Amino acid sequence: MTTLTTDYVKDKIRAIKNFPKEGIIFRDITTGIKDPKALHEMIDYMSEQFRDEKIDYIVGAESRGFIFGTAMAYKMNCGFIPVRKPNKLPAATISEEYELEYGTDKIEIHADAIEPGAKVLFVDDLLATGGTAKAACNLIKKVGGRLVGAAFLIELTALHGREKLSDCGKIISMLQY
Repeated sequence: MTTLTTDYVKDKIRAIKNFPKEGIIFRDITTGIKDPKALHEMIDYMSEQFRDEKIDYIVGAESRGFIFGTAMAYKMNCGFIPVRKPNKLPAATISEEYELEYGTDKIEIHADAIEPGAKVLFVDDLLATGGTAKAACNLIKKVGGRLVGAAFLIELTALHGREKLSDCGKIISMLQY
């Protein structure tokens, strides 16, 4: 990936000050994914980082992980598995709770989603504190998947989320803020 490509994509991500609260700069991907060239660059970059891994499944976190995860699964010729908020999946699930700034949250995966030993890549749009990503990685391991890594479009480096993912394989992000 060239700097020109990174700059092009970064220029398409809108920054919204003081959202959702004072002092936060929200990185809005909707302006990037509506641009066909930027969307292609995003998917191509994240997929390329794992091209030699022979991935069986991509697991994407609700909801923006679905955007990137399904496109990457198509490009990489593998299956896609959603990780969702509680009570959204119809069959038997297992869950993982994780900490937020104020309180906790939970995500779930179908208990039979991944065959033991299958190679799995976790995908989401944003790596911030690492709570959701770490919980998803734990779920992948609980159901028997071999986690090869995690791919993110954006990483907010000042929040040190990558540090929580030290046992989650190769971690990549296309854009860092």
